[in-house]
Amino acid sequence: MRFRQPARSHRHAFVILAALLSLFAALPQASASGPGFPFDHELRFDGNPVRGSKRVPGLQITASGAAEIDLWCASGKGHAVIIEDQITIVPLSMQDNQCPADRLRMDEDLLNNLTAVTKWRWDGQLLVLIGPKPLRFRPTSN
Repeated sequence: MRFRQPARSHRHAFVILAALLSLFAALPQASASGPGFPFDHELRFDGNPVRGSKRVPGLQITASGAAEIDLWCASGKGHAVIIEDQITIVPLSMQDNQCPADRLRMDEDLLNNLTAVTKWRWDGQLLVLIGPKPLRFRPTSN
């Protein structure tokens, strides 16, 4: 008994379909509610500088999870894990930059809120990190 080979056109169509499916699977998936997470973009806290300073907190996260964290006074490095709309941020090394006690307290509050976030979403042009206290960041336009 001899098995019949599929027609050449069927094999060709199967190869094209398999290639298209693998290409589609490799594309980054945007969330249904909007664009994906803004990896490698500088994000500025949606707020005004404190009196006597021009500094506004910022955050930048790479696709590999490396995080640059700038608070009201302190700055440092951390690690972030982002899976779909879930996010976890862990500071690894922070330097206080010899700031007054009131700014160090503000840094501590902001850092505690930042490490408590569990989800993220877009609200128009703002990235909202959702936790006990939502934190809003604006991507810089540079």
